[in-house]
Amino acid sequence: MFCRRYGRHSRDRNYEAELQGCRLEAVPVEFGDYHPLKPITVTESKSRRGGRKGSTSSSSSSSSSVAPDPLSSMLDGTDPLSLFAAASASEAPTLSHGASSGVRHAGAELGRKRKEKEEEAAVGADFEPWSSKRGEILARFTTTEKLSINLFMGSDKGKAPSPGSAVSEKVRTRLEELDDLEEGSQREMLNLSQQDYVNRIEELNQSLKEAWASDQKVKALKIVIQCSKLLSDTSVIQFYPSKFVLITDILDTFGRLVYERIWSMCSESRLQPDSFSADDVNDTAKETCLNWFFKIASIRELIPRLYVEAAILKCNRFLSKTGIQETLPRLTAMIRGIGDPLVAVYARAYLCRVGMEVAPHLKDSLNKNFFDLLGSFRQIHGDSVQNQLVLQRVEIPVYLTLYSPAINWILQCVSYRAPETLLTEMMERCKQLGNNALLLNSVMWAFRAEFVAARATDFIGMIKDCDEAGFPKHLLFGSLGRSLSCADPPESERLPILNEAWKVITKVRSPQDYINCAEIWVEFTCRHFTKREVNTVLSDIIKHMTPDRAFEDAYPQLQSVIRKVLTYFHDFSVLFSMERFLPFLDMFQKDSVRVEVCRSIMEVFIKHQQEPTRDPVILNALLHVCKTMHDSVNALTLDDEKRSLALLINGFIRMVSFGRDFEQQLSFCVEARATFCNLEPVIVQLIHTVNQLAMETRRVMRGSHSRKTAAFVRACAAYSFITIPSLTSIFSRLNLYLLSGQVALANQCLSQADAFLKAAVSILPEVPRSISVEGKLRSSEGFLLDFINNFLSTLLVVPDHPEQGVLYLVRGLLNMVQDYTWEENSDAKVRVYISALPLLAALSQESYLYSIPKGETHTHACTHINTYIRNTHTHILFPQ
Repeated sequence: MFCRRYGRHSRDRNYEAELQGCRLEAVPVEFGDYHPLKPITVTESKSRRGGRKGSTSSSSSSSSSVAPDPLSSMLDGTDPLSLFAAASASEAPTLSHGASSGVRHAGAELGRKRKEKEEEAAVGADFEPWSSKRGEILARFTTTEKLSINLFMGSDKGKAPSPGSAVSEKVRTRLEELDDLEEGSQREMLNLSQQDYVNRIEELNQSLKEAWASDQKVKALKIVIQCSKLLSDTSVIQFYPSKFVLITDILDTFGRLVYERIWSMCSESRLQPDSFSADDVNDTAKETCLNWFFKIASIRELIPRLYVEAAILKCNRFLSKTGIQETLPRLTAMIRGIGDPLVAVYARAYLCRVGMEVAPHLKDSLNKNFFDLLGSFRQIHGDSVQNQLVLQRVEIPVYLTLYSPAINWILQCVSYRAPETLLTEMMERCKQLGNNALLLNSVMWAFRAEFVAARATDFIGMIKDCDEAGFPKHLLFGSLGRSLSCADPPESERLPILNEAWKVITKVRSPQDYINCAEIWVEFTCRHFTKREVNTVLSDIIKHMTPDRAFEDAYPQLQSVIRKVLTYFHDFSVLFSMERFLPFLDMFQKDSVRVEVCRSIMEVFIKHQQEPTRDPVILNALLHVCKTMHDSVNALTLDDEKRSLALLINGFIRMVSFGRDFEQQLSFCVEARATFCNLEPVIVQLIHTVNQLAMETRRVMRGSHSRKTAAFVRACAAYSFITIPSLTSIFSRLNLYLLSGQVALANQCLSQADAFLKAAVSILPEVPRSISVEGKLRSSEGFLLDFINNFLSTLLVVPDHPEQGVLYLVRGLLNMVQDYTWEENSDAKVRVYISALPLLAALSQESYLYSIPKGETHTHACTHINTYIRNTHTHILFPQ
């Protein structure tokens, strides 16, 4: 009825004329000062004539404008901050020229002096803080032996002084409490594991904070003193560096609490934390500060007295300008009274650490600590230390490594922003001590890499003269290699340096010691030499790490070797031409480690490979690498991991190109499909690649070898048609069927296109009502409507099947829509029918809106469309 009343067919359309009518009219614009974001300003001019006789007429103009916006303000060159500064300047009092210039000069001079003072005193970002070394020390120096903690906490009972008692009575009471500290009850914890020991120290740190918060200052001091006493105990000597880290954490907490307590007493004076002097501090704060120093001075034992006073060293600023400068030399001299050289060196390290925090410009104290350290080296070989090592069954090389963190820190403080001449002086002192290996190692660690690299040949000569028994030479070469990986030695010396170093490294018998040193020198080799030298190094590593499967205990170092090689070799044709690179990869036998290494290789390839490749060496090697990643996928693999691996493999597939050898490209895709069958995103990428290959074939071989081209395109279509059903995602299958059908249409493969589109219609009933998107269930109607709209757009150019009748695919699609179970109260079904109307209208035109070049149109579509609409219109829109 609708068709009979308003006409039997849609109106004729002239698409070209409609397109021209929809285009915007071009209007010339005079730019000048015009800008679309600039505000429009309207200026009014008003003339006022004076009422008094003889007054001259004057005119004033006022401007009104729309409210400004940030973008237009930027165009005007103004911004809110500039306007605020201008307003402040206009409101500021005006100085005379001479006065203002004098103020500016004085201000500049003051600023210059302040800047020089800050540069002299401050520690910059180029100074590695102690906190960055803490974790490394705790992880490196461990023990399986049992530990103990002996605490003499004393009695908490104290006689509270009466309100009217004299100050001397208060002092006597406090001193009695400290004496009680020495004579009180003993608290002993034995047979502690390392973790239990760490937990107990943390509990003491927390007890310190709680005692301070509850105003039990003496109890807090007791805890700090007793913890400091633990630093005199070397019964488990391998754990001493870690014990030092844990105990000094408590000391740092105590020093901070005391300083903040005294600073709070100065709050009324409004002092600046970085610029106040002792003259600005009130008497109450000074008295409290002196009280703390008197308490600490009454501690009888040397080590706790030294450590606790060093912890509150910063508080000297409240007493005098030169307090810190006078205290540091005294504390440095006190350390000479410590008999154990290991305990003494860590006491010096703590004093240097505190000194760098509060007065980094006092270099004399730092140097004095270092020179005292040199003088104590002879104690290491004394009878007392040797007997202790025999008792604890510790070898001298292991014992010497315990000194490294402390000496490295002291030298780092001494060498900070020091001139290059200081390194020369240090090298001379090392020679005077008979090239002490321990000291030489710390010197190479502490000084700037540029200084060390410039003297690399001299250091090698000194290393050769060192005694092998005390400190292994491969450790010295490891320290030298770290410097050379950061700075370059003279070019003429690089090869001799590598040869001398590797002569020592290759003779190391312990696989773990060998790989620790070799891993460092790999970077120097990759940085300065060719694949020949790198291949030699890799071969030597394989030779040392393969026997007894020693590589299983060195995966982190071996991974580091791979990372360093990949950092400097981005040309994969060169990389895979190294004979020992792939055998090196074979040492990664642990699945998780092997996959991680393969992942790092693919990340570098995708990042640095600029052009597609067909190099068989690269392809075979990377196929093996990608297969390793793919084979790691199992039922327990997380979706994010699968997605990450698929992304890397797809990046590789996109970089493979055989040029015009299309058959070889298709063969590669066939092989890849069999290799990566468990990763659905990779299969989707392969189908896209094959479709692109079919289109490229049509473009390149247009007009020549038409039969061969058609056969190849049909082979590509067969690949897609066979592969798509293996996908589990319903919408991936639908979209790929549609895409493959469009490609087949573009290549005049009508039967293949018909098969793809028919397959898409056939699986539409399988679309579930909800799908999982990023782990959440969502309605599938929106995705289904998008697909159907795209499908309808394609059907405009699909020729009719000679045996199936007019528009059989349209009829099949609409029948599916009618039978599909839609959500209740959903308008999706109606929207599909409405979307079909433009298709039917377009099909009735003599010329189509778009078409496929050299493609056929619907058989008799224009002739029979009106009959089809008349016969099916009511049934389609209003199914019963």
